[in-house]
Amino acid sequence: MNIAIIGSDTECIRIINFFKTHTYNEIAPTFVGFADPGGDPACREEIHNAGIPLVAKYEDFFERDDVNLIMDLTDNPEIFKNIIARKKPSVRVMNYQTSRLFLDMYRIYDDNPDTERRILRASSIYKIIMNDIINEDVLVIAPNHQILDANDAVLKKVGLSREEVIGRSCFEISHRYPAPCSDENCPCPLKETLTTLQPFTTTHVHLDKNNRERHVSISCYPLTGPNGIMGAVEISKDITQDILMQKSIMQQEKLVSIGRLSAGVAHEINNPLTTVLTTAMLLQEDTDPEAPLYGELETIIKETMRCRSIVTALLDFARQKSPEVKRCSLNVIVAETVMLTRKQSAFKDIKLELFLDQKVPPLWLDPHRITQALINLLINAIESTDPGGHITVRTDYFPGSKKVGLQIQDSGAGIPPGLLDKVFEPFFTTKESGTGLGLAITHGIIVQHGGSIQVASEPNRGTTFAITLPTTNGVP
Repeated sequence: MNIAIIGSDTECIRIINFFKTHTYNEIAPTFVGFADPGGDPACREEIHNAGIPLVAKYEDFFERDDVNLIMDLTDNPEIFKNIIARKKPSVRVMNYQTSRLFLDMYRIYDDNPDTERRILRASSIYKIIMNDIINEDVLVIAPNHQILDANDAVLKKVGLSREEVIGRSCFEISHRYPAPCSDENCPCPLKETLTTLQPFTTTHVHLDKNNRERHVSISCYPLTGPNGIMGAVEISKDITQDILMQKSIMQQEKLVSIGRLSAGVAHEINNPLTTVLTTAMLLQEDTDPEAPLYGELETIIKETMRCRSIVTALLDFARQKSPEVKRCSLNVIVAETVMLTRKQSAFKDIKLELFLDQKVPPLWLDPHRITQALINLLINAIESTDPGGHITVRTDYFPGSKKVGLQIQDSGAGIPPGLLDKVFEPFFTTKESGTGLGLAITHGIIVQHGGSIQVASEPNRGTTFAITLPTTNGVP
């Protein structure tokens, strides 16, 4: 493990003396640099005597590729905040309190000659670090992929007890795989770490207790003992929200580009379509309804009208301008939109239920754009639900996060897993007569309001669209 240290004054001298007088069987540290923000002469002399490279500015650590861990011993909140904001994602950080506790774990072996009490104290500190200080998922894994220990964060995510996890394979618990990870599905961090005896960083997709996919960033460190390699410590950070945010940004950029292209194409096509439609209608007026040509002209008119509807949808998609917001009730908008679609649902014998959280506060919204988005979602739900099915629309207020939720759930045919990532893409549709722009437009409207929209679905069990809107997205 390559460690960079930031410290000054007495803490600088204490940690250098500590590392000089201890041996390490478990973590095999290499100290790649020491930064002294305080500029203490005694500290600099100790650094020089210890043979540790002195770095002029601690900010230099942020650009280096040979740093795995930064230990901040300054107890300066501003420095720690700067480290967190500017370090590379793969680099771990220990603040002042955690670093001191980390050192105490080793110090107890020299300070306490009582072996039993020493082990108990070490065990207590180990548990504190595993479960209270490190908020990320931690697994201790043997070379044969057997889990030796897991912290509470892992157990909570997988919904199992420590006894149920220890002794089982890491790939079974994290991925539900019958065999170790391979290059075909995802690189195995344990294999890479044991091969190189160096830390290894990668990203995986793990499954939680509800079999939901969670994107994680994994850092794996070799664990050595008196007899050589003992296994590895695997630390996983959930980056699902970061991945979703990146996808949302990419989706928006894609929508903007396609919108510009669509506007140009639509304008170029609209004029010749109008000419074709007008000419066909005039010819049909002069044609005997019993003549074969009359039916052919009818086909031309219908198909031209269909093309015009696609062009109109393209223009609607391309004209997504900033919403004209005003303070209004989301519950009222939802209730009125549901009333507009009740006839369609009743015609198909679909039960449409509405549950409104009366605590939902007024929001800054463009009521016409939100109505358009809801109609798109409700019509899709009605069309995908068989007679006798049901659709549920509900609003919820989450005061802790200052957000409002809107959910539309149907009992329809569902969306195959392989298509879920494509539903908001322009021109993607599973309908024979669809344009594939409804959900793309809906996605754009929600994002323009500062919100997000997610979809979850199971084949033959229905689909749920979940919208989240902030309560502070408008102008006072």
